[in-house]
Amino acid sequence: MKKRKKKRYDSVDIVSFVCLTVFAILIVIPFWNAIVISFETESAYIRAPFSWLPGEFTLTNYEYMLEHAEGLITAYKNTIKIAVVGTVLGMSLMTAVAYCFSRKFPGKKVLFYIMLFTMFFGGGLVPKYLLIKNMGLLNTHAAIILMSLASVHNIIVMKNGFESIPNDLPEAAMIDGASDLVIFSKVMLPLQKPMIATFSLFHVVGAWNNWYWPTLILNSSDKAVLQVFLRTLLANAGGSAIAESSMGNLSDNIYSMGIQMAAVFIVMLPIMLVYPFLQKYFVKGVLVGSVKM
Repeated sequence: MKKRKKKRYDSVDIVSFVCLTVFAILIVIPFWNAIVISFETESAYIRAPFSWLPGEFTLTNYEYMLEHAEGLITAYKNTIKIAVVGTVLGMSLMTAVAYCFSRKFPGKKVLFYIMLFTMFFGGGLVPKYLLIKNMGLLNTHAAIILMSLASVHNIIVMKNGFESIPNDLPEAAMIDGASDLVIFSKVMLPLQKPMIATFSLFHVVGAWNNWYWPTLILNSSDKAVLQVFLRTLLANAGGSAIAESSMGNLSDNIYSMGIQMAAVFIVMLPIMLVYPFLQKYFVKGVLVGSVKM
């Protein structure tokens, strides 16, 4: 039985390992501190803003969030709907466009440069808002979904990914009688699973964290997304804390920082649960199509 040779680590491997370990610690420590703050009282936070364990354990901050459970659940549903529908439609559109640009057709260069132009020059805030208003899409989730459907950067990277696939594969399928749609769905897309999974994750995270346009477009509580709802909730919590402080009656029941940290954890939890299932595609998906242009 052959003995396995021990892998030798050179100086580059050691330096990389140390740097990545330091970066990981720098990321984990603030996140852990945020969780600790969400489970401790205000007096404990004032005594020790940073601690490894809650100084005085409490569930008050999460109880405050549960008091607004109805609005929170509605915001969650709206955000999930926008994220899922937007990701499915967006990835369907972008993969189709990227595949088309990876093939040869008349006027390809002109259309590609027109698309590329929009990557550097946008229409501006006011024209976009007026366009949405004239289309009758104010206070609708359709407006948020439509505005985030396509990303020129993602299309270019996916185009390069499709071009990296040898032409022998689609040509062989074409000889067997496969149509363009079959070649696209049965041959090309399965080979780009890492890239599609990666950009789907980016799209979901972008939709999950989106607050700017929802703030401008959505004006009713039943349409509010998670980020807008939490922003309003935190503003109200901060106002209540200031009011009680001015009356000299500040208590641990109103704790703005703790509520903020609890909100951060509640918002991040779904993405943290989804990411491990896509992690194996992440590194490979980022590299696919990132070299050829």
